[in-house]
Amino acid sequence: MLAAAFLIALGFGLVAPVLPQFATTFDVGATAAAVIVSIFAFMRLVFAPAGGALIGRLGERPVYVSGLLIVAVSTAACAFAQNYWQLLVFRGLGGVGSVMFTVASMALVVRLAPPESRGRVSGAYASAFLVGSVLGPVVGGLLAGFGLRVPFLCYAAALVLAAIVVQTQLSHTPSSARSAGDRAPAMRFADALGVGAYRSVLVSSFANGWATFGVRMATVPLFAVAALGAGPETAGLALAVFAGGNAAALTFSGRLADSLGRKPLMIAGLLVAGLATAAIGFTSELGWFLAASAVAGAGSGLLGPAQQAAVADVIGNERSGGKVLAAYQMTSDIGAIAGPVLVGFLADRLGYGWAFGVTGVVLVVAAVCWAVTREPLKRVEG
Repeated sequence: MLAAAFLIALGFGLVAPVLPQFATTFDVGATAAAVIVSIFAFMRLVFAPAGGALIGRLGERPVYVSGLLIVAVSTAACAFAQNYWQLLVFRGLGGVGSVMFTVASMALVVRLAPPESRGRVSGAYASAFLVGSVLGPVVGGLLAGFGLRVPFLCYAAALVLAAIVVQTQLSHTPSSARSAGDRAPAMRFADALGVGAYRSVLVSSFANGWATFGVRMATVPLFAVAALGAGPETAGLALAVFAGGNAAALTFSGRLADSLGRKPLMIAGLLVAGLATAAIGFTSELGWFLAASAVAGAGSGLLGPAQQAAVADVIGNERSGGKVLAAYQMTSDIGAIAGPVLVGFLADRLGYGWAFGVTGVVLVVAAVCWAVTREPLKRVEG
């Protein structure tokens, strides 16, 4: 799983710096370019409930592999798009496969990780993504020099390799798709929603999706070009230093989430990410822009393992949480859909200061929600 996570993130990082610029080659503005990022999340959102159901029926590994191959095919097709609408359709189809492998991987982590080390397991899994994310944007920015279509083909190849790794190396893992007689009881979404920690997780997942998976991917590269006069290489560097700050925080945040609890890490991470993200819109020099990006990444690294561990605390190891995990993923995708479109509109009308400022406020509001939430980690006495 760690090897596959690295390959997926490496490939995604190749595409992230060039995707908005590639969209603008079809003579569209910032808002339309942001829609290319949002359509991916929109299709993830629409297909998330079906993805959770498929896991219960087929098991995690088949859904994981199928999702990777679907994204590989759609990404390769993006490289050959001849107009904006073709790119929109191909990128949207990739979202279907993306939610399949994302929910399947989360289900495996929740089911297999012991309660006392959920933060560290989540942190290790996120670190594998981040190592790939540190390398991916830099390489992607360089590959853009050979043409904006080249990174898409490289991403597709990385996804095929990841599918081979998952298919061959997880063949020994017991499946959750058991017979009706011995199947683990499924946690109802209504039951999870009755837990305060889960409600706060949904809020923070929305905020994190808005900022990290939406605005960071869609608006930061455009800001680098429009406000700083830089090119795809600088946009890739900004995404890389964000990932670097994230990776640095992940070296200790998972351990602290298991020792101090989920709540302190969630509050600290959301506040740091919110303030740093708001500051990005007011930078006018490359050094400050990269510094703010790195601090925002560190904030995201603080909250990431604690957030996933909190979801696992709510579900537990003895229950199936497909629907609960799907809803959790859907809130992140809703944020990733709404964030780039609204922020792109604000950037076009009012400027990037407003765009990033509003994003920072969304993260701070999520921190306030966690401040009034009971700690979800149940400690074992003695």
